[in-house]
Amino acid sequence: MLRAAAIALLPALLSPAAKAASPAGPCRDTSFQGRAYTICTVHAGDDLRIWQNTPDGTPYGSFERVGAKLGADGKQLAFAMNAGMFHADRQPVGLTVIDGQQVHGIVTSAGPGNFGMLPNGVFCIKGRGQGFAVIESRAFAKSPPSCRYATQSGPMLVINGALHARFMQDSPSLHLRNGVGVSADGKTAYFAISNQPVSFHDFASLFRDDLHTPDALYLDGSISRLYAPGLGREDAGLPIGPIVGMVIGRG
Repeated sequence: MLRAAAIALLPALLSPAAKAASPAGPCRDTSFQGRAYTICTVHAGDDLRIWQNTPDGTPYGSFERVGAKLGADGKQLAFAMNAGMFHADRQPVGLTVIDGQQVHGIVTSAGPGNFGMLPNGVFCIKGRGQGFAVIESRAFAKSPPSCRYATQSGPMLVINGALHARFMQDSPSLHLRNGVGVSADGKTAYFAISNQPVSFHDFASLFRDDLHTPDALYLDGSISRLYAPGLGREDAGLPIGPIVGMVIGRG
């Protein structure tokens, strides 16, 4: 009986480091300024990819279809989320690079909606082990880096350590939102999704003040979804466009 009681107490006695090594995978639930978020952390050397169209040219559209494709190769998703804005046919609005091949060109002009709220930006996944970057779109277009995968969206959330100039602290526009920020050394990417409606200002502050990313990019809102099997989470919804995710397993 005493042994059973001791075992039952172990989870409460684990150190923070031991808890961090839990089987939840790369994602964790957290809070910042009283608002709930889930953060998924990816390091240089991890297998991070973007998916758009199947071999027959139709969008994958769901985490399930991406997972089925990976399963055929003995791999699986550690996590995934929507990776950028898309048209009604689920094709991407901006720059999209898949395994080194550009499938949609970059858009540098201002326009309607969040995507056109300049500055917008590009999330670049460099060669395996080389890290990541979030780059303002016009700077990217002038001097494109080599990206194995890339997705363009907007607006930028954080630009060189500053919040986007159009974000208002008391904005009444609250939505579920997701985005990505990159550490100053380019070796770590943080994907975040809000678990309650938040403003652009609040969401961007998470990246600047809690995750300490000098540059961060908004991916989308309202339709934002996360697949995180380590947390028992698989958000449902209508088919989506670009999908970003971390791949694990052999094959």
